[in-house]
Amino acid sequence: MSNTQKDNATIEVKLRALYHLQQVDSKIDEIRSLRGELPIEVQDMEDEIEGMNVRIRNVQSEIDELRASIANANNKIEEANNLIARYEAQQMNVKNNREFEAFNQEIITQKLDIDLAKKFISNAKKTLEVKEKTLAETIEKTEARKKDLDVKRDELQKTIAETRKEEEELVHESEKASKTIEQRLLSAYHRIRKSYRNGLAVVTIERASCGGCFGTIPPQRQLEIGQRKKVILCEHCGRILVDSNIEKDLSEITIQTVEYLEKE
Repeated sequence: MSNTQKDNATIEVKLRALYHLQQVDSKIDEIRSLRGELPIEVQDMEDEIEGMNVRIRNVQSEIDELRASIANANNKIEEANNLIARYEAQQMNVKNNREFEAFNQEIITQKLDIDLAKKFISNAKKTLEVKEKTLAETIEKTEARKKDLDVKRDELQKTIAETRKEEEELVHESEKASKTIEQRLLSAYHRIRKSYRNGLAVVTIERASCGGCFGTIPPQRQLEIGQRKKVILCEHCGRILVDSNIEKDLSEITIQTVEYLEKE
């Protein structure tokens, strides 16, 4: 259907087409709402597990560094002991007290290095024990959360599978209905829909009030809306208003209106 045909359609036909589109889109919204917070919960759990995996990698890296440092300290102790043994052997062949004291000072220095290395190893092992415990606990928690995630994913996939066919049909119907509406009105419709969490852009008058925000609609305004001669927005919320009788014409909306807009 050409843009000219859409533009030339009567206001009543346009209102019916908009109302029909709203009904279809609301059904799609309802189906998606049945999934509730599942998609968000799945995403949150995936993010949580990724964070835990990062922590596992960081802790494992710290453990590796500690083990390397302990090994390095043990090597220093071994080297220091070798030097002490060599200096003690050389002390046996000194010719004077000055040489003896020089070797003795070297031995003392090496022993101090050994003491420092042993103290470092002792503290490092305590830290290592804490890190290894943290790592084991984090891995255990991560595995448990992965199982929870699998359950949640299965629940989400089951919900999606149960509603996929109906949703696909409705999405197709929405796309089909959108093609019957001129671009200016369609853009306004989508803009209004995005403005409200319930996605209602086209609403009926209910008890002299807007079906979206429940703001009061003056009698004269109600009369104009019922005549369906122009597109009227709620002065309170900006939604497109239609009379409640339009719901009774739903069969005409889905058959006659679409046929009218798609002819030729």
